[in-house]
Amino acid sequence: MASLRPWSASLRLAAVARTTVRHSSSSSSTSAIAYKALRRRSAPLPITDTPPAWSAQAAVSNILYETPTPSMAPPKRHILNCLVQNEPGVLSRLSGILAARGFNIDSLVVCNTEVEDLSRMTIVLTGQDGVVEQARRQLEDLVPVWAVLDYSNAALVQRELLLAKVNILGPEYFEELLAHHREMSNGESASENGNEYERTLEDSAKPSRIDSFMKLVAPFGILESARTGLMALPRSPLHKHNEEAIIKEADEVVDASQLPPG
Repeated sequence: MASLRPWSASLRLAAVARTTVRHSSSSSSTSAIAYKALRRRSAPLPITDTPPAWSAQAAVSNILYETPTPSMAPPKRHILNCLVQNEPGVLSRLSGILAARGFNIDSLVVCNTEVEDLSRMTIVLTGQDGVVEQARRQLEDLVPVWAVLDYSNAALVQRELLLAKVNILGPEYFEELLAHHREMSNGESASENGNEYERTLEDSAKPSRIDSFMKLVAPFGILESARTGLMALPRSPLHKHNEEAIIKEADEVVDASQLPPG
């Protein structure tokens, strides 16, 4: 019984540590790294015998054989959704890692969520799957980052907001109206609602439709435009067992033997 006391004491300490981490305030910048440490419980490494001695030639040959060839897969568009701690400096740290890896950020949207001290960051970039996955893991290893989700192959609801100030007189008056717009913008009498020669249009849709709308109004003359960037949320999964139940119920209602041939 005496030999079991150290084990029971260590188990009690571990339970207290887990309870402390679980009930600690989310306002701490180290809460995210504590959560990831509890989630990633890797199994202990197996104990192996002493490996045989390698010669230099065999070691180099093995390294060359195991080295993967460069990926020839074409780069594609990736959507990363980052759940981060709401504190100063997080955006600069994430963008610094992506810049160090040579990524050009196509779109970046960050805002507070309904949860206190938690922000959601949506990043759109282009790259190969393996390189983006390495960057995703490196971003997730940062202390103020809770999780980084790759939504590239998921069913999403994608939206982007566009504000465009457009000429309504037609393309033949575009140059004259553009000069007038610059003069009004530099003066103190610039109106927020514009004038009778221009209108501010608003559109909210997925990015491809925003691009199509920009091409549609381009002949009229776009004086100014601003886009918010991509916002994305995963769609709710559809349960197939409900569909199968509906099909089965329909088969029971309709008697196939009473139908005409063919």
